[in-house]
Amino acid sequence: MKYSDEVHKLGLRILELMSEALGLNPTHLLEMGCAEGLSILGLYYPSCPQPELTLGLNSHNDNTFITILLQNQIGGLQVFNENRWIDVPPTPGALVVNIGEFLTLITNDKFASASHRVLANKDGPRVSVASFFRIPTTQYSKVYEPIKECLSEDNPPKYRGTTMREYMDRFMENGLNGVSPLLHFRM
Repeated sequence: MKYSDEVHKLGLRILELMSEALGLNPTHLLEMGCAEGLSILGLYYPSCPQPELTLGLNSHNDNTFITILLQNQIGGLQVFNENRWIDVPPTPGALVVNIGEFLTLITNDKFASASHRVLANKDGPRVSVASFFRIPTTQYSKVYEPIKECLSEDNPPKYRGTTMREYMDRFMENGLNGVSPLLHFRM
């Protein structure tokens, strides 16, 4: 419970800083509900004697606003950047913050999510704790669209408004196949 409380406080602060980075009031993203839903998932990837034959977790984008990831010292996390997979080595005492697709949608690509995956590893088991800041199920029918202040004549909306329910339907159709459901909502 203590970890949940602390990661929630951290998420609130990160979202405040992101609001400021967008030139908005620090509470803008919070007022939109970006921190109302928090779920925490512990992940365990056992040691694999032949890691070249499998993946720990397929390529995907998080269906969140942000994800805060705590990982042990066993590597394996990779992010797709500039057409190649880049290792995200574990750093003692550090957390990884992933931009989720819903933050990408509402900021009109000012914060862009990146595909990531986890490789199987023979050096030992990988353990991580993912804290997902997402839309609570009670608000699955609320429409989310690009923030008006993130738009201009030179930067028109790139996504149509959608609900988390519609997004999740597309997400479930795609599965973890490396194809972003967000592409379906692109204008």
